[in-house]
This record gives sequence, structure tokens and C-alpha cells, in this order.
Amino acid sequence: MQNMMTTALRHMHDLPGPRPWPLVGNLPQMRPPRIHQDVEAWARQYGSLFRMTFGRTPLLVVADHELVSAVLRDRPDGFRRPAITASVSDEMGGRPGVFMAEGAAWRDQRRMVMAALAPHAVKAYFPSLVKVALRLHKHWQQAARDGSAIDLTEDLKRYSTDIVAGLAFGAEVNTVEGGEDVIQRHLDVVLPAVARRSIAPFPYWRYVKLPQDRRLDVHLLALNQAIDALVTAARTRLAVEPARREHPANLLEAMICAADEGGSGVTDDAVAGNVATMLLAGEDTTSNTLAWMLYLLQHNPAAMRQARDEVLRVAPDPDKLTIEQVDALDYLDACAQEAMRLKPVAPFIPLEALRDSVVGDVRVPKGGLVWCVMRNHSVSESHVPDAAAFQPERWLRRGEGAINKHVSMPFGAGLRTCPGRYLALLEIKIAAAMLLSSFSIESIDTEDGQQPEELMAFTMSPIGLRMRLQHGEAAG
Repeated sequence: MQNMMTTALRHMHDLPGPRPWPLVGNLPQMRPPRIHQDVEAWARQYGSLFRMTFGRTPLLVVADHELVSAVLRDRPDGFRRPAITASVSDEMGGRPGVFMAEGAAWRDQRRMVMAALAPHAVKAYFPSLVKVALRLHKHWQQAARDGSAIDLTEDLKRYSTDIVAGLAFGAEVNTVEGGEDVIQRHLDVVLPAVARRSIAPFPYWRYVKLPQDRRLDVHLLALNQAIDALVTAARTRLAVEPARREHPANLLEAMICAADEGGSGVTDDAVAGNVATMLLAGEDTTSNTLAWMLYLLQHNPAAMRQARDEVLRVAPDPDKLTIEQVDALDYLDACAQEAMRLKPVAPFIPLEALRDSVVGDVRVPKGGLVWCVMRNHSVSESHVPDAAAFQPERWLRRGEGAINKHVSMPFGAGLRTCPGRYLALLEIKIAAAMLLSSFSIESIDTEDGQQPEELMAFTMSPIGLRMRLQHGEAAG
């Protein structure tokens, strides 16, 4: 990022872009569930730097991967998440975790969360990850015997929720086999509401409550009560067993211990906020990436055969899975990278400038908004040969023919790169290895056989994927 100004620089109002409507800007031209696709279409029409308007507020849209990377790397000092998002979250009684925190609060929480999600810490939890995967294995075995269709996205959400519940706050949650995770049910209502209100042209809910707003209030109250109960239970464990403070058994206990230390900068609100943040990061992002990856594999038989061959060679028995085996699944890792290139669960990142800045050759004043398009060059023939094809091997090439790995940034870039990257990839490879070693996939499709639509809520998910399995590892 540059900070100096020159006469050659352009202003946002100099840029091309879709013609705004009076008062509401370009919002009527956008479909909230497909907003990412609408902006991506404009990027193809107007180029990698253009202007769009929310209400009366102009935004600089950045669709060049190098410029996006530069903006992301200028956090937390040069850019932050938009203040409107934080304002909406605060208004709804949200508690900032590391995802929403800024400045000194973010740095204090980041250290704590990074330590909890470091590879060595996650590896210590590996047996619990496998336990949850085997629970999913048993559930899918029954579906295969019954010949019933599996709601793929829903089952993978339950798998991810069970893993994160144990890692984050030491709870033995079993949603895979039919249990209900109360916090996640509330988050499924609250998080899309934050996204929806953040782009609303007028904050009507401050003046009149529609039925959906009253329903939201109920979920917000219940969510905060459920999180407070988890924190209270963890504090009780620490009080009964003081030795746990020396070796906290999970992220929640570690955060409470940190909050109790003088000068930590971590408050009880931050502890509660990170409980919700961990569930968000551990459920939607991982489960949706895994669902997209399995769908793409099923519809690319050559890639499916190669992935299955690697699993049968390296990690053939889910009951005896080791961390070394999972770490050695290089082709499966490449499948995840390729799925995230084509179907990033965060296809855009909105930011706000903390100081006068320059993006490319465009002035961005302090407080100016920037919309980073994460899927433009990553699916462009000018940057990725045969860009529309699912070709995991491109991530394994070296030298000539190797993909520019910076063209796709599913975990962000710079200091605010997602701290759960290793855990997410581990979850994905464990579940995929279990599936490919034990079953033949009869189909992964929507009910009408069409490509799954992309639904943008807080993250981007596939709509309506159903999976049918048969016993055995014959190629599906």
C-alpha cells in the first residue's frame, strides 16, 4: 500500500462502474444470496478496479489478486473490517472474537488463538478428530445399508461442529448421530442477519421490528445465554481443579486463564466472542469447502481415481489413521486447494481504510470502503490455464506449469491470515480419507441433477447436495 498522493492518481468517482439508482445506489441491482456473483460479473465488465455504490456510499472494488493481496497485508494498521459490520454486531449484542476484533484487542486475542490452533496443539487433539470421523463413518454406513440419500452439507456441518466443540471448549457434542448443537442453531440465524444488515440501505430495525427481527432477538438472547453457560462451566472446572490452569485442556479454558492474568487485554466478553468465532470458523468454512471438494471430485472421475488411489496407498484404514498418514495425503491436499480456488467460501472481503491510502492508482480516503473480490484472477484464463477445470495436479507441479499459488487466497493474506488453516485442512483430509477408503460414491448431485447453486449468507455454500453411497472402495 502506498500512502503518498500524486497528481496521476484517480479518485473513486473517476472510475467506471454500474450506474447507481438515486438514494439506494447499486443495491437494487444485486441479489443478496448471489451478491458475490453480481460483483464478479461487474469485474468482468468494468475491469479490476471499479466503483459501486451502497446507498450513497461509494466502494472501490478491487479484483486484481496482487492488489487484493496488498490490501489484505496492510491489515491491521491500514485497513480493518468495515465499522458498519462491527456496529451492527454490537447493536445485536455481539461479542467480538478474533474475527471481528481490531487493533490492540485483536493482537491480544490473536496470540492466544494462534497458540491454541498451532499445528503441534492441533496434533495433540488428533485422536479426537478421528473419533468424530469414525462416528460419521458409522452414520454413513447405515445410510449405505438403507440406500438413503445423505444431506451432504448438513452432515459435514455436524462433523465440523463436533470437532470444534471438543477443541474449543472441551464439550462432548454428538450432532452427527442426531444430537443438536444449540449454539450452532442460533448462529445459523444470527450470522446471516449480520451480513444482511451490513449492506442494508436503511436500518429499519431500529424503528420497527418485522417478524424476522423478533425471531432474531430470540436467537440472540438464547445464543448469549448458551455461551455464558459454557464459560461458567469452564470456570467451575478450573476452580475445582486449579491444576488445569497450568495445562488448560481446551481453547476456552486457555482463554479464561489468559483473561484472568493481569495485563492480558483479554476480557470475558472476548472469551465469549471467541467461542462463537470458533464455531463459525469450524463449521461453515470447513464443511462447505469439503462439500464442494467432494462434489468436484465426483464429477471429475480421473481426479477421483487419483485421490482414491492415494488414500488406499497411504491411509487405507480409518480405524488406524495416524497424523503422519494424513499429513502425507498430498494429492488430497491439492484437491482441497483446487476446490477453494473454484469455490472459495469467502468470495469477497469488505474492508475500511484506517488512513488515506492508494490502491493501484486510486486514492482511498480514510474511512473509504474497499470490496476485495477473491475469485476473479483465480478463475481467469489469463492467470490460470484451463481455469474452469478441476485439476488438483496443478498444485503439485514445480517450475514451468506450476500455478501461481498467490492467485488464490482462501485463508486471506498477511498478519490476519486465518489461524485455523491447519485444522481446516486436517478435518477435510480426515473426512475425505474415511469416505474414499470405505465407500463407493454412487452419486453427489442436486435433486434435479443441475449444478448446485452458490448461496451467499455469511459464507458461500452449495445448495441441495445429496450423496448416495455403497459399501466398498470400488471407484465411484
